[in-house]
Amino acid sequence: MIANTLLLLGISSIVRGQSAPPSTLTGKLPALGWNTWNAYGGNINEAKILAAANQFVSLGLKDVGYQYVNIDDVWANKARDSKTNRIVPDPAKFPNGIKGLADKIHALGLKVGIYSDAGTNTCAGYPGSLGNEDIDAATFNEWGIDYLKYDNCYVPGNWSDASSPPGGDWYNSNSAIRFRRMGAALAAQPRPIQYELCIWGQANVWDWGARVGHSWRMSGDSSATWSYITSIINTNVAHISSTKFYAHNDMDMMEIGNGALTLQEQRTHFAAWAFLKSPILLGTDLSKLSSAQLAIIKNKELLAFNQDPNVGTAAVPFKATSSAPTTSPPEYYSGASSKGTHVFIINTSSSAATKTFTLSNVPGLGTSGNYKIHDMWTGTDLSGTYAATASFSVNVAPHDTVAYLLKKV
Repeated sequence: MIANTLLLLGISSIVRGQSAPPSTLTGKLPALGWNTWNAYGGNINEAKILAAANQFVSLGLKDVGYQYVNIDDVWANKARDSKTNRIVPDPAKFPNGIKGLADKIHALGLKVGIYSDAGTNTCAGYPGSLGNEDIDAATFNEWGIDYLKYDNCYVPGNWSDASSPPGGDWYNSNSAIRFRRMGAALAAQPRPIQYELCIWGQANVWDWGARVGHSWRMSGDSSATWSYITSIINTNVAHISSTKFYAHNDMDMMEIGNGALTLQEQRTHFAAWAFLKSPILLGTDLSKLSSAQLAIIKNKELLAFNQDPNVGTAAVPFKATSSAPTTSPPEYYSGASSKGTHVFIINTSSSAATKTFTLSNVPGLGTSGNYKIHDMWTGTDLSGTYAATASFSVNVAPHDTVAYLLKKV
């Protein structure tokens, strides 16, 4: 009797903590796309989402690599189907269902994402997936879903975490297990679905997220403010070693086109997401983007760094000169790509400032040879050449970012 009880307890533990590694058929590189939330909140419908998908094509976003059209919260009815227990799309918003919309998006050569929650309800109070992972994953698979954003609201008390996880490993925490359950359900589907763990930086997710999903949110929701941009850069830098192929620190959705960010702040917003290898999910009404904003989000060289098929690691801070001050967030970053060595400089000051780095201080560049400096924003080489022992200076506008490729000659 005792043996049978222990066996049952063991089986229960396995089921409760089921897990499977994320698919390697998707998610190698950070996701590029768009999400409904920052643009529309819960006021969504098929027409708005299909319009965004068509704008991917008409604005040239598809041509530079954007592919995911993601539906956020408030897409469902408040109650599951009483017979099948499935989540039901709101028929007023989605008269053709999510499957009908997905078919139209796929016909444009794009992919579609959906939203659910690792709790009893979504953040807006719609059906969550905790306890219904298998049926929801199967439903998303049948609808043709390519991406799942999985949120962290309405967590029952029995699923809360102690101050320290079992054995000191957060992978075995209740938080991780809630997300592992959906990961296992997705892995059982024939369709590869990219899996975003929207866990807000809780439970040390950067330490175990790569074993469960393809990306993980590092914070609460973004805002169209300079303070959010600098804060989330700091958070990513603190855990930058977690970023690699199939594993991405997610700094949350883009705010370009929203709020009162200056054009320079929007350049930094985009550049930092690109060189830190975060997913880049646009979050505004695409029809309202200015030509200058479109030029930022369509910059081919920054996108190529983010999407490099041969280098999965992000740019990292480096000491630009022997006397360079320490700033928060760091201002100088370097990283490798298929094209060579890059330097990115953020002016964190609210006034224009001259920024200087010694070429030989750039990791991996070496101490000999001469270099051309290529401006990634304009796609042109700067005049002159620079010895590895030389220093380079540039005047950077307030809250702006410059981006360079250093080419040996």
